[in-house]
Amino acid sequence: MRTRDRHRSGSRPQPLRPCSWPIEQLPGLSQEDQTRLQDHGIHTTQQLLQQAATPTQKQHLAAQLQIHIQHVNKWVALADLAKIPNVGCQYCGLLLHAGIASCAQLAQTPLHRLHPQIMRLQVAMMQRPDLCPPVEAVAIWMQQARSLTASSILTTGSK
Repeated sequence: MRTRDRHRSGSRPQPLRPCSWPIEQLPGLSQEDQTRLQDHGIHTTQQLLQQAATPTQKQHLAAQLQIHIQHVNKWVALADLAKIPNVGCQYCGLLLHAGIASCAQLAQTPLHRLHPQIMRLQVAMMQRPDLCPPVEAVAIWMQQARSLTASSILTTGSK
């Protein structure tokens, strides 16, 4: 009886939920780009992902903003990586520069390949290997990416 009551009371682990951030926290966006997005009703990374979910939507958004599609693709990739809770806006740019362009790609990338790539990038850019996220943190990012990817597949598959 107690076990059932415990499950009813909410002690069961909750599924991992994607994070959404204010659009101005997304790295690499100029003030002008932020204003353009906000003028088009995009105030969060989640809204960006929703409004640019397909190639056609990305093309349409780029045309509306009067910018090259490459910029929209980069912003969507950053927003997709930022939805991973432990990555957020702090590390999404690092992952993108390391060659990871989506949550799904991160979920499938072997840790033994990604962490050294991040380390090389950190040393090349900052000359500071001590600023590189530890391998344990990268492993958590990957686990969270797998969890978000799996829940996304389950959600879209059940519609």
